[in-house]
Amino acid sequence: MAEVKKSAPGGGAAPQRAGSGGWTRFVTARPRLTLLVALVLTALAVLAGGGVADRMGSGGWEDPAAESTYATEALGRQFPGSQPNLILLVDAGAAGTDAPAVAAEARRLAERLDAEPGVDGVGSYWSTGSPALRSEDGRKAVIAARIAGEEKDAAAVLDRIAPEYRGTHGPVEVSLGGGLAVRHEMQTVIQEDLLRAELIALPLTLVLLVMVFGSAVAALLPLGVGIVAILGTNAVLRGITEFTDVSVFAQNLTTALGLGLAIDYALFVVRRYREELATGADTYTAVRTTLRTAGRTVLFSALTVAVSLAAMLVFPQYFLRSFAYAGIAVVLLAATAALTLLPAALVLLGDRVNALDLRRLFRRGRTSGPKAAGQGAGGEVDGGEGAAWGRAAALVMRRAPVFAVLTTAGLVLLGLPFLGVKFGTADDRQLPATASSRVVQDQLRDAFPGDPGGGITVLAEGAATPAQYADYRERIAGLDGVARADGPVTSGGGRAYFTVVPEGETVGPGAQRTVTELRAEPAPFETSVTGQAAVLVDSKDALAERLPWAAAFIVLVTLLLVFLLTGSVLVPVQAVVLNALSLTAMFGAVVWVFQDGHLAGFLGFTPTGDIETTLPVLMFCVAFGLSMDYGVFLLSRVKEEYDRTGEHEHAVRFGLRHTGGLITAAAVILAVVMVAIGTSRVTNTKMLGLGVALAVLVDAMVVRSLLVPAVMKLTGRLTWWAPGPLRRFHDRFGVSESAAHHPGPTPEAEEAPEERREMTSPRS
Repeated sequence: MAEVKKSAPGGGAAPQRAGSGGWTRFVTARPRLTLLVALVLTALAVLAGGGVADRMGSGGWEDPAAESTYATEALGRQFPGSQPNLILLVDAGAAGTDAPAVAAEARRLAERLDAEPGVDGVGSYWSTGSPALRSEDGRKAVIAARIAGEEKDAAAVLDRIAPEYRGTHGPVEVSLGGGLAVRHEMQTVIQEDLLRAELIALPLTLVLLVMVFGSAVAALLPLGVGIVAILGTNAVLRGITEFTDVSVFAQNLTTALGLGLAIDYALFVVRRYREELATGADTYTAVRTTLRTAGRTVLFSALTVAVSLAAMLVFPQYFLRSFAYAGIAVVLLAATAALTLLPAALVLLGDRVNALDLRRLFRRGRTSGPKAAGQGAGGEVDGGEGAAWGRAAALVMRRAPVFAVLTTAGLVLLGLPFLGVKFGTADDRQLPATASSRVVQDQLRDAFPGDPGGGITVLAEGAATPAQYADYRERIAGLDGVARADGPVTSGGGRAYFTVVPEGETVGPGAQRTVTELRAEPAPFETSVTGQAAVLVDSKDALAERLPWAAAFIVLVTLLLVFLLTGSVLVPVQAVVLNALSLTAMFGAVVWVFQDGHLAGFLGFTPTGDIETTLPVLMFCVAFGLSMDYGVFLLSRVKEEYDRTGEHEHAVRFGLRHTGGLITAAAVILAVVMVAIGTSRVTNTKMLGLGVALAVLVDAMVVRSLLVPAVMKLTGRLTWWAPGPLRRFHDRFGVSESAAHHPGPTPEAEEAPEERREMTSPRS
């Protein structure tokens, strides 16, 4: 290859070489200008994304097209008192709720609340005399109301009026609860927890990166890419909130993936760059080779992760769709920064990427310079940890059937608890036990004969006589699992509603069966059923209906992307199956810990005996995408070496030798970020963080280290086989990272000798 005179790093335009790619020329021609533009765009993103959390919602678990959603909205317009979302718990103490002074003060509070702008449907124990609105000991009673409007508008009203009602009023003490207060407090807690998680994750991540790279300069590069991705995603989410609802939970994913994936991509790029420097390449040759090899891998990795997250767009719940918005944005921004800003920074740094080697403080007698700096977890080339990974791969392949069977059996065993999963809905018990709205809801559950904000509501639409209403009420009251049926409450226009109190838990299996029976019960008018149990039934139905489409989308697109990367028919299938198998431990742990309540005291949450319906879908999409991320890192290096040598087992050993430490380091760093997210006081966020952390560690340390080399040994050179038409398709549209492509073997091809001596790859 013809070369042009080498110039100092950062010294103006990059020297051009024959065959240099257009993207390389673009990112290295004006590195200072590239970084300056990035700095300006990041500053604009900070301004654009400011206050994004205040525009987010804390709900989104319901299907907007479901029967329960329609009934809730119709009841809210016609009978606001039937759908209270604000509860004032009035504690009269020893005087009791019927004391004259207590009753007078409670009525005054109810009248004042009814006069507040935006508040409708105020009712109370003192106006209705309903025993369901008074505690069994007679010390507490309820004032219920509905704050109308969209979630953000209702929250603004709550912020305005809450200080005026919470606290002591004459002879009573007032606390605020209800669905709106719970969601609002959850949003506040999540924002506080996210800030704490960032304060934990950032310094720990920097320390780990220094341990991986040795060089403080190299360690700062991935962190910079992550910060750019996070700030950019916040700006994107701020723009999306102008058009649709976005869940505040999505910010947790933004932080986790922004740091985790940016570090993954930057690790892969910087490690390959340092490896090229260690072989004696100059700065621009190293950057060019890095972009042609590691850069393409990063691009394919980002696409596979984005595909997994994009699958959540098929679901109607905005809770899941929000994670798709945040995830796709942060993945693409992290990859863009890693393939644009990082190469520009490397051109300016040159060999100085190895500067400030802090590990020298803990060792003596080690040589410095590019070769030494290229060693270790972040840049192993010869010997040391890389050789250990190579020996481990050789051991696994010598006993491939044993490792394949035992590892698979172990993963399946860890996943068995998921067979007992029970799905439920998120409620106030997601919050810590000391949260004010949680305290109110606990008292409503424990001290009142019926949940004032719970139960099942049946909306009746159409003309009917009092006798028809009475007959219908008697029939639904006689259904199995129904403790009581009240109503009808009527209004003009031929509308009425009935309140059904199920036996047992408000959203338990019995209540869900009651919803199904109510919907099947014939009536002389149109009926629509809502309530927490009905929302759960509709949410489960919506997920079950669309889950096959989401799974098919993930599998088919992943198969295509991995085929384009490898040119093999078997490797994409292996990747999908092994990735899915790597998630079994996560799903088993979710049920064993969070549903069944093991370790609840240690982790600080309240088990409810079920798992929120959308969480397994979310965790699958996130963890599957991250597993594919590591899978692409390993497969790309194996394929590159196989293309160079045509020797299957050597390529597997080589790939694990050169990526095993990298994948493990990346997984540990991402796990640290996810565990920091998992310190949240909100149970769903805790489950997401700790569950995904477990999944990525199992994938990196078990599946990539043991199962993948064992399976690839068992499939032999057939691993790379593809029929003629598909091979020609790959030759035309696929990716080959090495200059000399070795054609895939035929089924009859002879296997390479198992004990071939390990080689070190020259520059591509």
